[in-house]
Amino acid sequence: MENSLFDINGKIALVTGSTHGLGMAMAKGLGHAGATIIINGNSSQAKIDEAVLEFKNEGITAFGYKFNVALESEVMAAISKIESEVGPIDILINNAGIIKRIPLIEMEVADFKEVVDIDLVSPFIVSKHVAKGMITRQQGKIINICSMMSELGRNGVGAYAAAKGGLKMLTKNMATEWAKYNVQVNGIGPGYFETTQTAPIRVDGHPFNEFIINRTPAAKWGNPNDLSGAAIFLSSKASDFVNGHILYVDGGILATIGKPSNEN
Repeated sequence: MENSLFDINGKIALVTGSTHGLGMAMAKGLGHAGATIIINGNSSQAKIDEAVLEFKNEGITAFGYKFNVALESEVMAAISKIESEVGPIDILINNAGIIKRIPLIEMEVADFKEVVDIDLVSPFIVSKHVAKGMITRQQGKIINICSMMSELGRNGVGAYAAAKGGLKMLTKNMATEWAKYNVQVNGIGPGYFETTQTAPIRVDGHPFNEFIINRTPAAKWGNPNDLSGAAIFLSSKASDFVNGHILYVDGGILATIGKPSNEN
């Protein structure tokens, strides 16, 4: 009984922005749990093909589709093609996103809009069109990838924080509107993780590395695999009465104000 609650074997999961990083880690977690994975990216078909091959080499059934999550026409065409060629989408993880590290006083309006468009508007677009099928079938799981910046501000990432704060509330409103159709919409808020992007700063003596280790009660960076359990839970029957919740996987960052500089 307990195992069946977390069973996602045979489910079809679309994970946007899943050719690398945390998106790939979550997609692999679902794939190793038995889901068929739809890999998405927009940079190049070659990168998608490489990711599909990597998944298949790990025994995961995977297909790749290149489309821009911020363009509704491409999203609609891709979803129609996926559901025709692979099958109905049972699980959607809205992971694709960007960040521009520019102080707000120096940021161009076009840059601000680009971040919001990809990090907030695109989850609305993709969810809207995937949810139509879920509502018809009276079941579905949508997971929006939020952030520490859904709750906290930080210098230089104002546009990203605005988008991720908005995504938290979009998640709650999607849950409010779609729960009656047996569609659960929740979020995952990752803390700071070991990825290829963070590798250059995850070295002894780097100020940000020291800051993260001291700021995180677990006293370490997260392993991308740590997100798999959260993703599987929110994709399975175990979360059928969980809706509009943001699950922070952060090693305890949001639980504390942090350590004083003189505390061991």
